[in-house]
Amino acid sequence: MSSTPNAFKILIIGPAWVGDMVMAQTLFKLLKINHPHTQLHVLAPPRTQSLLERMPEITAIIEAPFQHGQRLWRKRYDLARTLRAEHYDQAIILPNSFKSALIPFWAKIPQRTGWVGEWRYGLLNDVRKLNKQQCPLMIERFMALGLKKGELLNRPYPKPALLTSEQSILPTLQRLNLQSPTQPLLVLCPGAEFGSSKRWPAEYYAKVANTQLDKGWTVWLLGSTKDQPITHEITTLTKHRCANLAGITHLTEAIDLLSLAQAVITNDSGLMHIAAALQRPCIVLYGSTSPQFTPPLSDRAVTISLGLSCSPCFQRECPLHHFHCMRDLRPEMVVEALRTLPAVS
Repeated sequence: MSSTPNAFKILIIGPAWVGDMVMAQTLFKLLKINHPHTQLHVLAPPRTQSLLERMPEITAIIEAPFQHGQRLWRKRYDLARTLRAEHYDQAIILPNSFKSALIPFWAKIPQRTGWVGEWRYGLLNDVRKLNKQQCPLMIERFMALGLKKGELLNRPYPKPALLTSEQSILPTLQRLNLQSPTQPLLVLCPGAEFGSSKRWPAEYYAKVANTQLDKGWTVWLLGSTKDQPITHEITTLTKHRCANLAGITHLTEAIDLLSLAQAVITNDSGLMHIAAALQRPCIVLYGSTSPQFTPPLSDRAVTISLGLSCSPCFQRECPLHHFHCMRDLRPEMVVEALRTLPAVS
């Protein structure tokens, strides 16, 4: 981690989730807009580092030697002692947990900025109290920490924008034995790490896929290893006409593949935020969560939510056991939305 003499240096404790890290780029952009010479170092878990590599605002990436939820106090303290040599001017702590504020405190960073969170008054010395009405969006809560206390955000907000290049896309296609699509490409992202309440039914995805396949489209399925049962079901229901790539791509490869799509249909997930950051035309399906809190940050995205009285519940599984918020969102609605999606013919 090299330094430019006299440059203001900020350590950002990044979020653990892929989608949250994409949204955090709004903060990174805001900091660079307001202070172009500021160095931004981000502490992140391994699974989100490939995202940071696609963000030109980042000066250095520091790998967190622990996973989300792990305490590992000794490892945190040892890392903090190592970071003292960087002489950071400020730390911005995006997660609200107690443990996420420990490293900046132990690293003796003079200004430690974050929301009150889990009783962190002793660890933070630039403590902010969240006004949820003033900052209803997650990106607003991230960006507000990049301003002075009491300063208001100005619109329009910066939007995430991930870098891709032909030099990275071609090796990805070759490794996965894929051809560069000559027909319109639809990418389906049917998983969601949070829980089943965010997932549109696999048979509905399959119906949309079959409709587009019959029109001559190419269809790829993306997701993690955990999503393989879902993508396997879709593959079976489409008579193996889709390329099932779930669990066999690295995150950086998923970025490259999504960049080729003419359309993406996705749940509220990390891959949704990546597709939006690549400015791909998207249809985003909301059930237990809300587009009022974590919308796709793109003018080329369309959100569909039935707005039921029980939604959003923000529960991992449907607490009423009927799953109407997703079950009643019919495939025909999505096919029609796809037909009118910006830049899709």
